[in-house]
Amino acid sequence: MISGSLTTYIALALKGFCMGAANVIPGVSGGTMALILGIYEELINAIRSLNLRFLKLIAFAKLRDAFASISWPFLLPVALGILAATVTLARVLGWLLDTYSVIVWSFFFGLILSSVFSVGKVVKQWQTVTFIAIGVGAICAYFLFGLVPVSTPDASWFLFISGFLAICAMILPGISGAYILVLLGKYRYALEALNSTDVEALFILGVGALVGLLSFVRLLGWLLRRYHDLTMALLIGLMLGSLRRVWPWKETVTSLTDSHGTELPALQVNVLPPRFEGEVVVALLFMVLGFVAVIIMNYWESRKG
Repeated sequence: MISGSLTTYIALALKGFCMGAANVIPGVSGGTMALILGIYEELINAIRSLNLRFLKLIAFAKLRDAFASISWPFLLPVALGILAATVTLARVLGWLLDTYSVIVWSFFFGLILSSVFSVGKVVKQWQTVTFIAIGVGAICAYFLFGLVPVSTPDASWFLFISGFLAICAMILPGISGAYILVLLGKYRYALEALNSTDVEALFILGVGALVGLLSFVRLLGWLLRRYHDLTMALLIGLMLGSLRRVWPWKETVTSLTDSHGTELPALQVNVLPPRFEGEVVVALLFMVLGFVAVIIMNYWESRKG
């Protein structure tokens, strides 16, 4: 439970906004942003406080006791920030990815690369098994981001599963919930539902996400308590492996058409930039900007501490 000034809550809302913005991008994880911003473990523990006791108190209309039992001063501003970013940036980020994809991916490549080094500071003891965990995480993420998206049904049960799996991935640094939706053929469907306010589709996705969130954080919380360094090393590996997805320069090998008739890239390979000029120079500058942004955020957090 936290208590603090209005400035503290505004800072938490801004961090939530950064997480929400990252979640919208297929290939970038809100969990990565939470790690970069130094609130990952607190976030996991705060979500874990939403347990059966809280639900029972809500059911018996004991609202004061219910909210006293959870970390709402932390969760509320973060959740509002995530929601605000999701609602306001869905169109903007979609347009940026369509218009300036190389520059957007360059910024996030630098951001994630820098965060791999900065997050490594939370590992207390570096051992052989720790490096093995990083390797396992990196390999898993690398191959995950090489999978081919598929065309899937729009049935309610599949929307529920999509929301469930996406939120589990969203919590994990390095694995993007949005990218999981891409693999399941539901990313554009979810964006269209959000932009057109399709209440039914959003409700089913939301219920799946809620069930996944409340169940998966308990596993993560247990792992962080029992095997902190090993778990953090695995998460660092996932972030490292995700660099395959955010590499800015790609060549589409094959495409597929989803259930809505939209052509999507099915298989892409990373390539080197064509020439060192124009857009490539700008992209490299944004890559450096993303790298430096993490250093500045870490410095700001250390000054606050």
